[in-house]
Amino acid sequence: MACRISELVIDAVDPDRLAAFWSDVLGYVELEREADGSIAIGPPDAGFGGPQPTLVLSPTNAPRTGKLPLHIDVNATDRDQDAELERLLALGARPVDIGQTGAESRHVLADPEGNEFCLLRARLTPL
Repeated sequence: MACRISELVIDAVDPDRLAAFWSDVLGYVELEREADGSIAIGPPDAGFGGPQPTLVLSPTNAPRTGKLPLHIDVNATDRDQDAELERLLALGARPVDIGQTGAESRHVLADPEGNEFCLLRARLTPL
């Protein structure tokens, strides 16, 4: 038997803002709010425990220092990479320079709180 990733927890200065951003990016909905201010978002039909992991935006006041040791990669499901890049930028993502040459097949972006993520080229089949 093996494990499956069920949740990814992301520290957030403004959990509401990040929950809204990642819900728009992934087509997720709010699943739950905890007393501590954490917000869980996930796929609208599956919720927690489905084939896609739930994201939990956990409030913090601790300043972020340096590059995160983990980042999220996303792929478009219904459009090409260029169109998806335009959509993500309109939602509030911003380009990040980590020393790319311009020949990469991915775009390095940051969410509204500066958490890096990559938009990969391949289009995936929706779940």
